[in-house]
Amino acid sequence: MLASAQFLLTLGSILLLGLITSELGRRTFLPRVTLLLLFGVLIGQDVLDIIPTIFSDRFEIIADMTLLMVGFLLGGKLTLKSLNHSAKKIFWISICAALVTTVTVSLCLLLLLDVPLTIAILLGCIASATAPTAILDVVLESEYKGPFSNLLLSIVAIDDAWALILFAVGLAVVTSINGHAASPSALFIIAKDIGGAFLVGIIIGFPAAYLTGRLRPGQPILTEALGIVFLCGGIALWLDVSFLIAAMTMGAIIANFARHHDYPFHEIEGIEWPFMVIFFVLAGALIEFSSLREIGLIGIVFIISRAMGKYLGAFLGSQFAKADKPTKQWMGLALLPQAGVAIGMTLVATKHFPEYSQVLLSVIISTTVFFEIIGPVFTRLALKKAALSQQRTTDKLH
Repeated sequence: MLASAQFLLTLGSILLLGLITSELGRRTFLPRVTLLLLFGVLIGQDVLDIIPTIFSDRFEIIADMTLLMVGFLLGGKLTLKSLNHSAKKIFWISICAALVTTVTVSLCLLLLLDVPLTIAILLGCIASATAPTAILDVVLESEYKGPFSNLLLSIVAIDDAWALILFAVGLAVVTSINGHAASPSALFIIAKDIGGAFLVGIIIGFPAAYLTGRLRPGQPILTEALGIVFLCGGIALWLDVSFLIAAMTMGAIIANFARHHDYPFHEIEGIEWPFMVIFFVLAGALIEFSSLREIGLIGIVFIISRAMGKYLGAFLGSQFAKADKPTKQWMGLALLPQAGVAIGMTLVATKHFPEYSQVLLSVIISTTVFFEIIGPVFTRLALKKAALSQQRTTDKLH
């Protein structure tokens, strides 16, 4: 009885906090994502330590549910209409932002600190990942809607796929460098993760595109919306493939092929925010700031070089795609948040190279804390600057 009371009291307090942070986010320069993370830090294990264990023990399932909804909504942005309009920009900016970040981080670690080649390559590949949940929430919260924010969400939808591909290549390269035969797990683990996720999304997506939205014509009800999203996630987790990519694939298929829908699963947007509130508060509560003390020079170089890589990569991709000036200037800053995918890749890397596990884990966990809190601030700044710049251009034309 007491455990249930603690759980409900904590849940109610966190959800009410979401209302307060939304208002504070409108009145301050800090996005609500950062405010929620900071509140989580305050009530978490390193400060007040008042989060009940029964609540924090369920963080993984809450995180998975939140990411599934985020993945589906991001996939829904990849419609044929949007791709026909900006496919070239999405492709060049996303691949350049990932590739240039990997090269920049790896070279900086090698040339400035002379770290082992294996560590430099692995950290470079991991640095390419972003945080789709944080970026999506900043965009949803922001009043600066328009071409830039739509392009940002489309880029984020495929950004982590590039990161996983780069990581697979990097893992195979360092395995060979270290004189080991590239094992099937080293070569195919990411291919299985991505390919399997696409298959799950396709297999569930096409029937869902046809069958959903029939009970209430043109408008899928919340029950079937959540049911199909969680079914996709459960199968992906059971098969041990990327549930985030599976949900994105399914979302893209339904958005493109469900002709009888006015807007596929718009009901999810109504309940996504409560899940995000819980997700970010618990993420903040579980942050161990002791890891920041272990960041060292490698971590500092990683942070600076990753920021440089994202900015330069997005700028270069914008040049190739002949994007407008605001996109060239601000897209790189908008891509700075980093979270769970990077930690997941780090855990895979430590299984193959346990001798480097301490360095890899301490650097990625500590820098993820930094980018998780600071990154959304830069995303919001980029949205604001890009919107103002595009508005000035529109005013001049008129």
